[in-house]
Amino acid sequence: MKNKTYNKKKVLVVFLAAVTVILGLIGRLCYLMIFDAEYYQKKAEALHEREREIKAARGEIVDRNGTVLATNRTVCTISVIHSQIKDQERVIEVLAEELELEPKVVRKRVEKVSSMERIKTNIPKEIGDKIREYDLAGVKVDEDFKRYYPYETLASKVLGFTGGDNQGIIGLEVKYEKYLKGQNGMILTTTDARGIELDGIAEDRIEPVPGNTLQLSIDYNIQKYAEQAAQKVMEEKQADGVSILLMNPQNGEILAMVNVPEFNLNDPFTLTEEFLAANAEKQPAADTKDPEKKQELLNQMWRNRCINDTYEPGSTFKIITSSACLEAGVVKLDDTFQCPGYRMVEDRKIRCHKVGGHGTETFVQGVQNSCNPVFIDIGLRLGVDKFCEYFKQFGLLDLTGVDLPGEAGTIMHKKENIGAVELATMSFGQSFQITPVQMATTVSSLINGGVRVTPHFGMGIVDREGEKLEPFSYPERKGVVSKETSATMRTILESVVAEGSGKNAYIEGYRIGGKTATSQTLPRSANKYISSFIGFAPADNPQILGMAVIHDPQGIYYGGTIAAPVIRDIFDNILPYMGIERGPVSETKEEE
Repeated sequence: MKNKTYNKKKVLVVFLAAVTVILGLIGRLCYLMIFDAEYYQKKAEALHEREREIKAARGEIVDRNGTVLATNRTVCTISVIHSQIKDQERVIEVLAEELELEPKVVRKRVEKVSSMERIKTNIPKEIGDKIREYDLAGVKVDEDFKRYYPYETLASKVLGFTGGDNQGIIGLEVKYEKYLKGQNGMILTTTDARGIELDGIAEDRIEPVPGNTLQLSIDYNIQKYAEQAAQKVMEEKQADGVSILLMNPQNGEILAMVNVPEFNLNDPFTLTEEFLAANAEKQPAADTKDPEKKQELLNQMWRNRCINDTYEPGSTFKIITSSACLEAGVVKLDDTFQCPGYRMVEDRKIRCHKVGGHGTETFVQGVQNSCNPVFIDIGLRLGVDKFCEYFKQFGLLDLTGVDLPGEAGTIMHKKENIGAVELATMSFGQSFQITPVQMATTVSSLINGGVRVTPHFGMGIVDREGEKLEPFSYPERKGVVSKETSATMRTILESVVAEGSGKNAYIEGYRIGGKTATSQTLPRSANKYISSFIGFAPADNPQILGMAVIHDPQGIYYGGTIAAPVIRDIFDNILPYMGIERGPVSETKEEE
């Protein structure tokens, strides 16, 4: 009896344990089916779904008139799905032949067990279509986009280029990446347990969203003509490079920015012959075989000298010194000076470019003659404190804010290290360095009535019809100088072109203002020079400011002789194009 009761208890315990386990399993199953159903459904779908990305078309870049400067070409990506291949040898044979790849390279990728293996990207559409016609099981041909630049070298160091993933690398392509990149789409297909796509089940598509169209302030025609002018003077003077910047001084819109030698945007990783020739002394040809040294050369080739490099501005800086001294009241237009051909500052003899000197001259004549002793005198009158104060007020210690990456800052003495000699040399543009875009921007503020504008390329985002969807705005700062000082500077600089050292920039019927410069690069013992000219028109109401910088010209290297004519020729062609008409010819010029 006792055993019977004991056995009943054992059976009951086992029964209850079994019921508990079963109830636990039922509870767990209910939980999975009700509360975790969505999670496991997604897991199951993931096992039977294959995803293929559809790349979005990158937004186009157009000039101010709608001319397309950067667009896309349809290319193809060839991939294989290992589990779906039926005739492996045929697939290897066709892909090796059509894609011009080694059979062993193709075989390695085809035989790799993976959900999808890419064979080659950026294939011309014609080849992709041809492979599609073979109808090979397991071979996928997906259409893609590759960046294409219709004008190849035009504004190459401004536009920049994209990488293999269609992402911006340098220039405006990377600056405006968020507007241009778009949003990729997706193709979803259903497969069985072996990874073979199931017939009769429609594929899902998430359509890509193309990038926005970016409109620039650049004018294709002006940019093209400026590049031709830069190329011409570079060849004539056998220079290392030539930079040209054309902008509207009233609002900061950049109409053209040239840095020759340019490079081919459709083949940006190939060093150009022009670049190698210009840098032959510094970089032996053998360096192109070393990957690290080649990358250094590519970085140099891609540099935008207007933005990324600093230089001693030389006599064009006299525009800034003159404006500061007039604003501070330390000089008047009819003040007279003596120039014996040099000026002694402490124990240092600082020479004028005219060895015999200019003799007696007024301040205006000193500007016309680009006379160093005159500027030494007024610089010393201004003093270190005021000089540094105006240097800051004019914005020279800040970046311009131009919408290109990598803008270099001004290289300037610390205030406590500026003595009489340093102040003297700084007054005519030596012993410190700024960028060309900084120089152009600062001069713009001194001739436009005293407004510091932000130089820029991006005007806004537009739709396919060219209507603005999102215009860009840029900060301005008024009161850099008084309107009276600005008007005086326009008059003085017009006289520099009409009667002084900038006469080679004169155009009959147009009122042109400007200033020449010739500066020596460091080290001085190398005897290398930078010739430059900055000019604007019309002188009474400037609508365009142009700057030419010629790096290490051979032979005659004076800015007034070789840089001023470059801006003259450009202005002569583009001023009528811009709708700026010629005025009556002055009597002085008629007599000459």
